[in-house]
Amino acid sequence: MKTLDLTALLRENAYPGRGIVLGVSPDGRHAVIAYFIMGRSVNSRNRVFEATADGIRTKAFDESKLTDPHLIIYSPVRVLGNKTIVTNGDQTDTIYELMDKQQTFEQALRTREYEDDAPNYTPRISGIVHLEEGRCNYALSILKSADGNPDSVHRFTFSYTRPLAGEGHFLHTYMGDGNPLPSFSGEPEKIATANDIDAFTDAVWDALNADNKVSLFVRYIDLASGKAEDRIVNKNQ
Repeated sequence: MKTLDLTALLRENAYPGRGIVLGVSPDGRHAVIAYFIMGRSVNSRNRVFEATADGIRTKAFDESKLTDPHLIIYSPVRVLGNKTIVTNGDQTDTIYELMDKQQTFEQALRTREYEDDAPNYTPRISGIVHLEEGRCNYALSILKSADGNPDSVHRFTFSYTRPLAGEGHFLHTYMGDGNPLPSFSGEPEKIATANDIDAFTDAVWDALNADNKVSLFVRYIDLASGKAEDRIVNKNQ
């Protein structure tokens, strides 16, 4: 698979929706995690990322404008031991709680389906990064309808063992804008990462559509120490 330029992918797609990037920095020193949200409605755009003890949660920027918290208020990032979970919905908590009971990432997601937002039936996308002995492995998952038909659920998990330095994988909810919104299809896109967290954060944020972008979270985890460094960018300030 060809390695793609993440910023070019984002500039060419006005509405990828919500997106997860997992990978390893070119110098091999850091696990790279990014998660962004976008919005078309006032309710979706009225959000910010807020730091928590181990990750982030979404929060209404203006509580008076919050009309429906369903599907938009959740914890995208949580940490369970040496595992970092990142998702586009409240399945973060499902994964956390069931893995804490010794179930696997895949088993936890088997209890969930796509989002109940007809006619889009937005896919649930999830990722997990596992640190072990100075290295990492990661997996990405997508739960989606059958090409817009809610009568069937399609489940795909992509696992990356001993990922290569400088490479990452990008999974997002939509192929582009539309009514209904077309769900992502195919394998996660292989993209190039960067050594510098600030340069990477700035490049991703600048590449997202100016009208639709809402918030971005980036985490670099030192593979030797396990120490994490985070960046949060919110359009609403």
